[in-house]
Amino acid sequence: MKPIQNKSPSFISPLCNKRAFLLIFLFIMQNITLSLALRSIDHPGNATDHAALLVIKSQLKVPSNWVLSSWNDSIHHCSWEGVKCERKHKRVTVLDLSSRGLAGTISPFIGNLSFLKIINLYNNSLFGEIPSQLGHLIRLNELRLYNNTLVGEIPANLSRCVNLRVFFLANNKLEGKLPTGLGALSKLIHFRVHMNNLTGPLFDIIQNLTSLVTIAVVENSFTGTIPNSIGRMHNLTLIAAGVNEFSGTLPTSLFNISSLEVLDFMYSQLHGELPADVGVNIPRLTWFNLDGNNFTGLIPITIQNRTALEYIGLGSNNFIGNVPFYFGNFHKLNYLDLGGNFLEGDINLIDTLVNCSQLCDLTLGPNHFSGILPKSVANLSTSLEMLIIPNTLISGKIPEGITNLNNLELLDIYNNKLTGSIPQDFGKLYKLEKLYLESNNLKGKIPNSMANLSYLSELHLENNILEGSIPPNLRNCQSLLYLNLAHNELNGTLDTELFAGSASFIQLRLSYNRLEGSLPLEMSKQSNLQMLRLDNNKFSGVIPDSLSDCSDLQYLNMHGNSFQGNIPSSFASLASLQEIDFSRNNLSGPIPAFFSKFPILYYLNLSYNDFEGSVPTNSVFANASAVFVAGNNRLCGGIKQLHLPKCIEKKSSGKKKRIISHALKLIIPIVGALFGMVAIASGLYLACLKKKKSPLSSGSMMGIVTMKVSYDMLLKATSGFSSENLLGMGSFGSVFKGILDGKLVAVKVLNLQHRSASKSFMAECNTLRNVRHRNLVGVITACSSIDFQRNDFKALVYEFMPNGSLDRWLHGFERNMSLAQMVDVAIDAAHALIYLHHECETPIVHCDLKPSNILLDSDMVAHVGDFGLARFLTQPRHPNQSSTIGIKGTIGYAAPGKNSVIPIYN
Repeated sequence: MKPIQNKSPSFISPLCNKRAFLLIFLFIMQNITLSLALRSIDHPGNATDHAALLVIKSQLKVPSNWVLSSWNDSIHHCSWEGVKCERKHKRVTVLDLSSRGLAGTISPFIGNLSFLKIINLYNNSLFGEIPSQLGHLIRLNELRLYNNTLVGEIPANLSRCVNLRVFFLANNKLEGKLPTGLGALSKLIHFRVHMNNLTGPLFDIIQNLTSLVTIAVVENSFTGTIPNSIGRMHNLTLIAAGVNEFSGTLPTSLFNISSLEVLDFMYSQLHGELPADVGVNIPRLTWFNLDGNNFTGLIPITIQNRTALEYIGLGSNNFIGNVPFYFGNFHKLNYLDLGGNFLEGDINLIDTLVNCSQLCDLTLGPNHFSGILPKSVANLSTSLEMLIIPNTLISGKIPEGITNLNNLELLDIYNNKLTGSIPQDFGKLYKLEKLYLESNNLKGKIPNSMANLSYLSELHLENNILEGSIPPNLRNCQSLLYLNLAHNELNGTLDTELFAGSASFIQLRLSYNRLEGSLPLEMSKQSNLQMLRLDNNKFSGVIPDSLSDCSDLQYLNMHGNSFQGNIPSSFASLASLQEIDFSRNNLSGPIPAFFSKFPILYYLNLSYNDFEGSVPTNSVFANASAVFVAGNNRLCGGIKQLHLPKCIEKKSSGKKKRIISHALKLIIPIVGALFGMVAIASGLYLACLKKKKSPLSSGSMMGIVTMKVSYDMLLKATSGFSSENLLGMGSFGSVFKGILDGKLVAVKVLNLQHRSASKSFMAECNTLRNVRHRNLVGVITACSSIDFQRNDFKALVYEFMPNGSLDRWLHGFERNMSLAQMVDVAIDAAHALIYLHHECETPIVHCDLKPSNILLDSDMVAHVGDFGLARFLTQPRHPNQSSTIGIKGTIGYAAPGKNSVIPIYN
């Protein structure tokens, strides 16, 4: 038999055979791939990793689709973006999604990736807490979560990650104490948790981690001391622990770690003296920063052995002694801060620093240096960006060559004794951002070349002797935010160009100069202005309405100029104002009511202008320590503490309406005639009046007060009889203002060294005990008080009369009493005289009636006081004879009122 031959069907062409073969090949390959994928997912561990990664993805927000676009079932998860697996079982060992712009939270399912060795999620925007499930990852070597916004505490069970070598959680918002279990991570090499809000002890927890190479905990609130055991960390190259709340000193063992390159404990509240051999056993040290502590003593001379130093921060401590001159030997020196100490010596230290060709930042003040600022300052490194020498008592001129330092960004030489002028070519410092030359003795004009400083944001030239006008081309300083030219001798007007350019001031201080003229309308273009101080110049004209466009204004001071007119009504929009001072100008009109609507206004000074009308009583106006209105003689109302007269209503009724006649010109003569008629009538009436007891007048007269007051109470009420509370002095004593039981009172204190004082005291008491009337001083029950410890202390207490005497209103600084008020006072005084002459049991003649003895209460009601010369009239023994009992002596200022005199007891 012949072997059977396989033949293709005759109807299949060769081309079809090729296509069929290709389809079969693709089918087989697809099934192989699918089979492998299914087999990998079917593996228990692989399936767990796959599922965990998908959950992790679900809790992340990605900035664009491509970041995690590969995380799908089309390929194995070991090929996903940021995922790496080990070869044998394809388990996830690395999750690296750093710097992907991710947001969202870290899923607790990350703890299911049990083979994970490296987690890199740094430089993202992750928030929420660190999941405690990370403690399940016993194989974890590296944990990098820094530069996110994670919150909460560091999970305690991270101590289970016994293989952890890298621990980076810096620059988050973590808080609370470090878990004590972290001290068991014996393999830890890098520990970095800086820039968080962590608290509690630090070195007590990590002191046994002798494998540590770097410790970075800057900007937290760690506490505790630095133990001497830190010297056992023989591999330590970096310890950056600044800006914390440690205590104690730096242990000497720290300076025996020969591997140390960076030592930074700035602003950590440490103290004590540095070891003398600080620079002997740390040959690799390049960074040495102890700024902002409380170290004392001398700067160890052994530091000169460390010539490789690049960064030296010893500022803001309490070091003493002569300034070291060996710093010029540090040719790699980049940063040197010796300021804020008590170092002495010559500022010629600068001569040696010329050799530091890489110097970028030099701070030498404040200190107790002396001498002339050397010209060698112009030969410092051209890389210098910051030159700070304030408060060092140096003198001389600013060297012209200082403009060679064309990389300077900050120049600070304030509060010295520099003289001469500012170099005219200052504009060559084109990178300058901040210039502080205030509080020197600089003269001359402000250089026009400063307009070239396009990066300048702060210019401080105050407290010098600069003259001339303000250069209008400063408008070209497009970055200028803070301009302070106060306390100089600048003159001229404010050029409109100064405000028309690109400069956008936040603070503009021109106080205490000789500037004049009106304010330019262009000032309103300073929309970012928060502080404007123009006080004590010669400005005039009206306050521009357009200034209200500066809607961010918080502090406005125009004190001591010649502004006039009203406060613009448009200022109602300046609700951000906190302080306002318009005092000592020529402003007029009413006080704007909208000031009381400013929510954060806490200081308002309108003194010594010509404001008129009523003063509000709400909001800021309710605080007498926040509002000042003295020297405005046409104001009324306000709270009582402002001592302003009561505002008179336009409508009058009753007696007042009848008294004010249609012919005002006749009122003054009528008032004078009224006093004359009262005097004549009183005399005639006395001749026919029979002695009888008359009922007391009604009104605001009070009964006898029996309040007991001790010396100590009066001492406290008058702040120890302080001179600030002294109202006046007389022959027999002094009068003080005080607060007694919450009530404002006037306290007469007798000078018992005067032989007639006690007699006068008792005589006045006897008189006042017999008078009770609303227009007279009130009643007392007893006035004498014996204090054996204080040698018969005697005093009278009256209700305080806030509006003082009539004399002040007629001839004093007030001088703004209306005609209607004058008539009311005359009538009140007339009622008092009628009562004294005709209604007392024993008639009394005052004998000393004058404006200074007529006192006005808070309602401008007049009260007749001071009975030092008054006389009782008895029945005459003979027709042509009268008998009197005289009362001699007056005791200075007396402000009796409706609540009478309060007797003094102990």
